[in-house]
Amino acid sequence: MITLYHCPESRSQRSLWMLEELGLKFDLVELAFSQKVLRGPEYLALHPLGRVPCLVDGDVTLMESGAITQYLCERYDDGALHRGPGHPERWQWLQWVHYAETMAVHGASMVQQTVIIAEPDRSPVVQKLESRRLDKALGVVDQTLEGRDWLLPSGFSAADVSVGYSVHLAQKFVPLDGHPRVVDYYRRINERPAFKRSLGSRPDARKMRA
Repeated sequence: MITLYHCPESRSQRSLWMLEELGLKFDLVELAFSQKVLRGPEYLALHPLGRVPCLVDGDVTLMESGAITQYLCERYDDGALHRGPGHPERWQWLQWVHYAETMAVHGASMVQQTVIIAEPDRSPVVQKLESRRLDKALGVVDQTLEGRDWLLPSGFSAADVSVGYSVHLAQKFVPLDGHPRVVDYYRRINERPAFKRSLGSRPDARKMRA
């Protein structure tokens, strides 16, 4: 049985969305977003940095969302979400799966500046710089979406799960209005049942609390 350790509205949503798109059976463990839980001995035994996601599948334990995406595709996908070796879109697929983290790192910085760091210690300069970087990254996605609904010409893939989560994170901090194709892209993402199931807290999840 696959187990995903997850904090709602964090990078681990990307892995949860992947599992939902694949239609796999899995055990979801929701962790409270607190130092006591994430840095507690029980969770540190799985993830030595105390972060999410963490996916356990038998004797395989993975801690990076991009690696989890590739692993799930290579082990469980029937070709719908994966673009494997030899596929003409393989390199585009790989680039977008990992470009997602280029976007998310700026979003994570904005989370720190607006949520985690106490208000007196927040930096308007850092917020301005990171929001500009995030907006520029969205511009690259917008250009790519010209004439297509999804990032790859052949249609929806795990690349859209990866980048789609980063767009979901970005829209909390920068307006999407300057990127009309991204606006439409995000609307299509929100119409996907698997994405909807990845949002928020899950009543069926096991809870790991302090």
